[in-house]
Amino acid sequence: MQDERYLRLLSEKFPNSQAVISELINLRAILSLPKGTEHFVSDLHGASMAFIHMIKNASGVVRKKVDEVYGDTISEEEKRAICALIYYPDERLELIKRFYAGEEVDGILNQNSQISNLKSLDEWYRTRLHQVVNIARAVTIKYSRSKVEKLLPPDYAYIIRELLHESHLEQHDRNTYYHAIIDAIIETGCADQVLIAICYLIHSLTIDTLHIVGDIFDRGSGAAKILDVLDTVRDYDIEWGNHDIEWMGAMAGNMALIATVLRVSIRYANIETLEEGYGINLLPLANFAMTVYGDDPCTIWQTKDFDNNPRLTRSAQLMAKMHKAISIIQFKLEGQTVLRHPEWKMDDRAVLGQLTINNEQLTFKGQVLLDQNLPTLDPADPYALSQEESDLMNQLARSFRKSEKMQKHLRMLYEHGSLYLVRNGFLLYHAAIPLNADGSFTETEVFGQRVSGKALMDCTDAIVRQAYYGEGQAKQDALDYMLYLWEGANSPLYNKDKMTTFERYFLPKGPAWDEHKGAYFSLADDEKICEKILKEFGLDPATGRIVNGHVPVRTIKGETPMRANGKRFVIDGGFSKPYQEKTGIAGYTLIYNSHGIQLVEHESFESREQAILSGSDIHNRTLLQDFSGHRIRIKDTDKGKELLEQIHSLEQLLQAYRTGTFRER
Repeated sequence: MQDERYLRLLSEKFPNSQAVISELINLRAILSLPKGTEHFVSDLHGASMAFIHMIKNASGVVRKKVDEVYGDTISEEEKRAICALIYYPDERLELIKRFYAGEEVDGILNQNSQISNLKSLDEWYRTRLHQVVNIARAVTIKYSRSKVEKLLPPDYAYIIRELLHESHLEQHDRNTYYHAIIDAIIETGCADQVLIAICYLIHSLTIDTLHIVGDIFDRGSGAAKILDVLDTVRDYDIEWGNHDIEWMGAMAGNMALIATVLRVSIRYANIETLEEGYGINLLPLANFAMTVYGDDPCTIWQTKDFDNNPRLTRSAQLMAKMHKAISIIQFKLEGQTVLRHPEWKMDDRAVLGQLTINNEQLTFKGQVLLDQNLPTLDPADPYALSQEESDLMNQLARSFRKSEKMQKHLRMLYEHGSLYLVRNGFLLYHAAIPLNADGSFTETEVFGQRVSGKALMDCTDAIVRQAYYGEGQAKQDALDYMLYLWEGANSPLYNKDKMTTFERYFLPKGPAWDEHKGAYFSLADDEKICEKILKEFGLDPATGRIVNGHVPVRTIKGETPMRANGKRFVIDGGFSKPYQEKTGIAGYTLIYNSHGIQLVEHESFESREQAILSGSDIHNRTLLQDFSGHRIRIKDTDKGKELLEQIHSLEQLLQAYRTGTFRER
């Protein structure tokens, strides 16, 4: 018999045979249900509007359900209207009510014939309630009632439950009962609330689990909005990317990474994330930059604007000065950190100490710097911050520490995040498992341990957690290590020989800019190498699959996200606009449902406003549809294995009750 202490604890929840039997019946029934739908995305890079719409339309799944339910019985226009309501119920309802109140609403909405054909608001409510209930039925059919009911708002749970499950009546009575409920909903004035609740139920169940395979942060301005939305998602996980680690290190207090986050944000005109998303006051940096670089044209420090940001247009020169000021501080703080850790073998990244004066000009490895004006640099101590720089960084660090939303999001990243995840036959990680040229796992020294492969990933994950949850010197060393993870050669989140940020600012484009990728990025396209990696993480190499991102898939150059004969999926498709020039598309979603695997390619998202007004959508193209011959059930998943263990324990408890070993209560 199982550990008696465990069974006694279990008996507190199930105090008698009948309670155990009821739960056994429930669990065995759940095992027979089709598995829920998992969605995999990566490299969002702050593209919040596209991400939010992808969540709402479930990467095209909602539209497919509408097509399945209605086929050719309704027009394309009406299908778009149903989808627009499901995606944005609050906003769409507001527009519809204004339209029926006689207000002048956007011309596209006024010309929509399917709205005009519904003569009154009550008729519109009646039609739409019926339609969204039908879609909800199609979505909820593979879930247990208990799971569905947990997602219903308490005030309307009974009403929605009856609409979804009124099959206990005869056909005529069922129709009469059903329409009576619809009429009562409209007459009592709660149609809006019921519609919204059903739409949100559809959102919750079309994506049962969401996997984000790294890089929520970077170029786009909406990373904070993405995390706000994730806070409302029922089941999600994050496999940290290099840009996530960069921000996590900064949020946790790594000074070099605070400077890095500021530099990258300013360089790409993305200060909204800092100022509006997290309430970080950049005025001290602006004042410092104007004081030190007021007469400097900062020619090479102009920011890159991908969205024609009017704020940038008005203050381009100030932004350039801020960009330069924080970059010099970053190079100083990076140098300090690297020199504290000679075991990283990154001395070449302590760049400021390598500057020399030749013919009264500053040079780096024999090349003249493009910018010679470095007034805060002390040649005798090149990594020392000036008093003003030190005061500035302390002030900025306090702002990061005191931002409630930033610290809340940091906790989310830790609580829902990890360096890798093994789930249902998939191995998820953002960038790489460092490999040698011969395909063997690269052995790396991490705090005195020589580790490689899975052990390297486990050790690194533990260090990331120590940087937040640890204490004393161990915490500080781990916090320093976040910088190594951002740019270290054997970091599984970077895996290039070096990060040539300094060279790309100060030297003409040439060999000095080169960053050489680790062997993983070429070898992992080999099926045998992928099978070796899968086996290392305890997966069946014959059936397992790897999912990662990090490297944009250049579809415009003929690259494909499917690698190694289908063993690996690279799903960095360019959600964020700055990457779309490289990819030619606007992102991928890998979908794993009870039928099998689909890989969906997205086109650019027009705008949230157009989606609400006219039902415009992200256009999706299915690249792969790998459906198995049988329906995948919950019993076939990792969750199924957990349920089978629970069933075994309950069977042991039932036996204990029946033999009198435990007394029933």
